[in-house]
Amino acid sequence: MKTALVLASNSPRRRQLLQEAGLTFTIRPSTIEEHMDQKLPPSQVVTDLATQKAESVPKNDEEVVLGADTIVTVDGKILGKPSDEEEAFKTLRFLSGRTHEVFTGVALVKGKETSTFYSRTEVTFYELTDEEIMRYIGTGEPMDKAGAYGIQGKGALFVKEISGDYYAVVGLPLSKTVRELKKLGVSLP
Repeated sequence: MKTALVLASNSPRRRQLLQEAGLTFTIRPSTIEEHMDQKLPPSQVVTDLATQKAESVPKNDEEVVLGADTIVTVDGKILGKPSDEEEAFKTLRFLSGRTHEVFTGVALVKGKETSTFYSRTEVTFYELTDEEIMRYIGTGEPMDKAGAYGIQGKGALFVKEISGDYYAVVGLPLSKTVRELKKLGVSLP
């Protein structure tokens, strides 16, 4: 029997990455309220959140459920998704001219087994003017993204340098994910 893949997310970015990899999957979004323990290291925060999502989705023994979560940190401080334009502005002003870390955690659940991993990527921004930040906020792009920017969109114009997995910053460390799915019996293209 083939092992089917279930994505426990409504994220258009994760969906697009899996499609680009040629994977066939079903979307069954997690609806749980996430619980984040900010005392934990960022790597554990993202794998815990990914696990919460993946384990909350109904599944059968022929399915692997993929849960993922992404956070942005600066000096150990977690920067979430902005609640409004003012918070987006403050976040982007804070990231201006600095290096931050993007952690993406992945949980794969098959039957009673759960495996997790994470990716850590450093992203450095150019110095940003208030005008650049306001113009970007006006696009609406920062409002549903950790750290208030999307590297795959107009936020790419702020990026001076990246060290690590670009796709993890988008929302899913794709190569590692595909390799782990293969180990669990998911058919690959």
